[in-house]
Amino acid sequence: IEVTTNSLEKILPQLKCHFTWNLFKEEGVSDDLEDRICNQIEFLNTEFKATMYNLLAYVKHHKGQNKAALECLRHAEELIQQEHADQAEIRSLVTWGNYAWVYYHMGRLSEAQIYVDKVKQTCEKFSNPYSIESPELDCEEGWTRLKCGRNERAKVCFEKALEEKPNDPEFSSGLAIAMYHLDSNPQKQFSADALKQAVELSPDNQYVKVLLALELQKMNKGTEGEQLVKEALEKAPCQTDVLRSAAKFYRRKGDLDKAIELFLKALESTPNNRYLCHQIGCCYRAKVRQLQNAGESEASGNREKIEELKQYAMDYSNRALEKGLNPLNAYSNLPKLLEAEECYQIVFGKELPNAERQPLHQQHHCNGQEYHGKSEDTAIEHCLEGLSISKNSTEKEEMKHQPQNTAGNLLPPNAPNSWYLRGLIHKQNGDLQQAAECYEKELGRLLRNAPSGIGSFFLSASELEDGSEETGRGAVGAPQLLN
Repeated sequence: IEVTTNSLEKILPQLKCHFTWNLFKEEGVSDDLEDRICNQIEFLNTEFKATMYNLLAYVKHHKGQNKAALECLRHAEELIQQEHADQAEIRSLVTWGNYAWVYYHMGRLSEAQIYVDKVKQTCEKFSNPYSIESPELDCEEGWTRLKCGRNERAKVCFEKALEEKPNDPEFSSGLAIAMYHLDSNPQKQFSADALKQAVELSPDNQYVKVLLALELQKMNKGTEGEQLVKEALEKAPCQTDVLRSAAKFYRRKGDLDKAIELFLKALESTPNNRYLCHQIGCCYRAKVRQLQNAGESEASGNREKIEELKQYAMDYSNRALEKGLNPLNAYSNLPKLLEAEECYQIVFGKELPNAERQPLHQQHHCNGQEYHGKSEDTAIEHCLEGLSISKNSTEKEEMKHQPQNTAGNLLPPNAPNSWYLRGLIHKQNGDLQQAAECYEKELGRLLRNAPSGIGSFFLSASELEDGSEETGRGAVGAPQLLN
């Protein structure tokens, strides 16, 4: 039978694999995801590596590296044969589905059909041609979604898997981790019981152990929690997720030097991780506040140290932005973390003029607490309003004539909401026309990426297709079928 594009297009969407799970809908693949996956492959137990190799293959495909993706899938297939020989067929279904999609995108249709047939031969044993219900498949999807930040859906996957096998250590650990990450939502109620059960079932899972320590810390059982952290660090001294969670524990405890040490160690393995850079910057700012609050005489004696720490904080914050940290996350904390003068330097990239050095939060209300509970962009807008300069200021005139030195260079072109932030900055400079243009571009980006498809009512076909190039952040979902 001749294999055609049309015949494959009818089958491929039915396969349960990364290409049909819609993992990266709007924000696309983060720059540091590949680093984190590789780190886990290096330090995780062998039985979990196949899952990470499958996800790495999908990331490689998104970067246009299909040959590398195939190599990752070969590793996944070999590991499944080694670790799950008794369930090799079922556990290979996701890998085979990924193979079929990658070969399809490479135009190698006959090889894509080979893997479609392998899926079919296995699924037909369970009275379904191309997909089956299996707790192992639910678990694979759960871990994948968890790694991509899809915690709510991951929780559903693990709960479904546990219905079939209620005491499975892997399923239990996955559910506990998903529930922990969802606990930051005030509408979610989380009990430490799930983590305790996961630790009992998987005593070698050091990451779950540190998450339990963080939960105990919230319950004012920090001493008990710290014992778990020390044990986890001893047994997994280089595992990034353990290091960053342990750093979070010590940051909450107030041991900022230990937190910085652990964050820096984690950064060695994942150098593109903007979250780690941001957290290190926050820790250095907290050290600045500690010294400034130590008393006037002591603070003045530590002036050089304070300036040094401020510079570290600024350097790591800038690195986080360069690596794509959402400016909304970075700037929303500025009023609480920095003096207004530092806030000005980060936003506008310049020294504050001498005439304006009176603390701006007194002059212009750059106060994060005033807007507590409001949206992040509202807080930013008010902060930037507080940074506005008088009409007679020569600095403002200079910035009017050099907009590229402010809005143009402040934000990476592919940063989330970058056009909105640029618009705010142009507005502060009095460049209303440029501000309006930036707002229009941000609105176009939102319309293009809207899951409802409403953008098609307002934008032409060419604008819908070309928009991602202009913003640098097109909507990235499951790869489209070949035309």
